Amino acid sequence: MDILIINGPNLNLLGTREPGIYGDHSFEVYFKSLLKAYPDHALSYFQSNHEGAIVDRLHEEGFEPGGIIINGGAYSHTSLAIADAIRAIDRPVIAVHISNTFAREDFRHNDFLAPVCLGMITGMGLDGYRLAVDHLVAREKELDGQ
Repeated sequence: MDILIINGPNLNLLGTREPGIYGDHSFEVYFKSLLKAYPDHALSYFQSNHEGAIVDRLHEEGFEPGGIIINGGAYSHTSLAIADAIRAIDRPVIAVHISNTFAREDFRHNDFLAPVCLGMITGMGLDGYRLAVDHLVAREKELDGQ
């Protein structure tokens, strides 16, 4: 199964940015562990601090088989453009937040991406990405009748 992970703004700073909230591991290090854990699946990773680049990537990859995991970062709370791009594509999308956004500032409680995604995982740290991969893989097996 092909799974694209998209990370939004400031997630390139994982490991150094607010480690009390986001942990002390970079996503690149964590991604290597995902690749090792899922050798039979084609995982790829894209990060951008630019909303349009995320929309473009969703348009480019959103009609291929497989799934997408997105952590929109702050764009989750502001971007109708990313939400509309997710709504327009065929691939199932799971939203992930490293922190529990509902336990943080009020403005983080509104999430434009969650309603247009298959589901959302929040507050499970980097492990939320693994949980999303597990779900997409299990969902594909179920749809294939295995």
